[in-house]
Amino acid sequence: MRVVVQGMWHLGCVIAACLARAGHHVVGLDPDRSVIEDLRQGRAPLFEPGLEEMIGTELQAGRLSFMSDPTAAIAGAEVLWVAFDTPVDKEDQADVAFVRSELEAVLGLLFPGTLVLISSQVPVGFTGSLESAWASQDIQFAYSPENLRLGTALESFQNPERVVIGFRYEEDRPRLAALFPSTCPRLEWMSVESAEMTKHALNAFLATSVTFINELARLCEAVGANAKEVEKGLRSDKRIGPKAYLSPGDAVSGGTLARDVCFLRQYGRHHRLGTPLLDGVLQSNELHKDWVLGHVQHLLKKGDAGVVAILGLTYKAGTSTLRRSAAMELCEKLHGSGVRLQVHDPKIAVLPEEFRHLGAPCNSASEALSNADVAVIATPWPEYRQLRADTILKQMRQPQIIDANHFLADQLGSDPRIKYVATGRPAVGRSA
Repeated sequence: MRVVVQGMWHLGCVIAACLARAGHHVVGLDPDRSVIEDLRQGRAPLFEPGLEEMIGTELQAGRLSFMSDPTAAIAGAEVLWVAFDTPVDKEDQADVAFVRSELEAVLGLLFPGTLVLISSQVPVGFTGSLESAWASQDIQFAYSPENLRLGTALESFQNPERVVIGFRYEEDRPRLAALFPSTCPRLEWMSVESAEMTKHALNAFLATSVTFINELARLCEAVGANAKEVEKGLRSDKRIGPKAYLSPGDAVSGGTLARDVCFLRQYGRHHRLGTPLLDGVLQSNELHKDWVLGHVQHLLKKGDAGVVAILGLTYKAGTSTLRRSAAMELCEKLHGSGVRLQVHDPKIAVLPEEFRHLGAPCNSASEALSNADVAVIATPWPEYRQLRADTILKQMRQPQIIDANHFLADQLGSDPRIKYVATGRPAVGRSA
């Protein structure tokens, strides 16, 4: 099929590359000409393992191209796949109007019979409102919530556990099914509204799970229990299972999960329905966002702002985006309190302009640790697993490690020479 993927950020680039790899003729469409020029040279707008290599291969094969002119891009398209990453502000409110305006700018160019498949994160009723507005245009609409994970997005798309598809008409089913891998074990067909709600429900459930275990972890610290051991007990129960989001660690960040919690709360207010559980999820998560900050302040000497090493700056390992990164939020708070920062990230050599006041990133983790009073494992990059106690003892002024996600627990968590702090466990090591 000839498919146009609209929106060339993380979601759109992955979809476009994977569709081309599957044999479709794909055009990636985005109004940002600089993004399109980079993609034409095989440069993706952010790092995703294997993405640039796949884009380069498909460009050479002639199955993938990129355009900023919607008229040229959409000519002859059988499917328009809307894949904008819906912008989110600092309060986790989604800018849905942006997605709608970008889509409406091209709807008039579509031929009758074109299928519009939406995967951007939008509220329930968004797709239906477009159907009503464009009822006379003979355009079909469907919705399939994105299920990609930064750092493993290509694998997520090419080998999904299942795909949720919301559609209207039975004749659209074969065309929709052809867009997803034939090896997918389960296509879950449902109404458009149910598919939209499924995305909200899934992310809200995951956010609730993360918030629950983190709140429990704080209680574990207070009473002397170990949240990681409690986690084992929970996962061993068949009613919960081994894949549940129950690892004590960082607060929910990045806006992805919280955005859907906010959508559901808005529906509750609109329909005058109480949402005390969802309200509590956001409240508890906000409280947990300062867990690392509180422990840093506790470990620094009184009257001494100290030096803090931050290892990892990106939103998560496996990506280069700093957007809504909890590590960057921590850096801003520490810098504002007078702490001297020494930061490092394997994918960030130069900080964007808005973060330049934090100082230049160090060239290595070892350099960032030099003479530091506290080190925070903020983003669990695999490279940091190479850190050993001897390096920490040699480089740091005080060997104090805050590792919210227990990333280095195996090599550092029981070393009595190092003060090691992780979510939900009694602190061990020096002066513990």
